[in-house]
Order: sequence, then C-alpha cells, then structure tokens
Amino acid sequence: MSDSVYKVIELVGTSEKSWEDAARNAVETAGRTLKNLRIAEVKQLDLKVEDGCVVGYRARVSLSFKYETEPKPKPRRK
Repeated sequence: MSDSVYKVIELVGTSEKSWEDAARNAVETAGRTLKNLRIAEVKQLDLKVEDGCVVGYRARVSLSFKYETEPKPKPRRK
C-alpha cells in the first residue's frame, strides 16, 4: 500500500423526507465537485420543527476524500 493523505470535511445535508435522504444529499452534492470520496460517517441527526410538526431532516456528515498526488520528480544528474 502506498502512502496516502486524506482530507476530512463536515457537511450538513437536508431533506423533507428522511435522514437517509439528507445524508445522501450531502454526499452526492459533494461528489459533484470532489473526487476520490472514501468514507462518510453520520455524526448527528436533527429535525426542523414548525408549529409542533416535523418539516425537515438534517444529517451532519463527516466525509473523507483522498488527495491526488503527483509523482515525485526524479533527481537530476549533474
């Protein structure tokens, strides 16, 4: 296995249907602009409440992606 570096970011996805959809929205939205997504971990779930009724779901997600590295240049001979 080669050495790798990963970045972990935190996102909040929302949905009017479910926590699963909220988490999926966070990951799929990030996946449109980030490459090499690796692990998503749901850290927290909460609800949006209006007038005593649930009107929305939120999922806080930690998402990791692998940094792309370029090969190290070979040393030049003098």
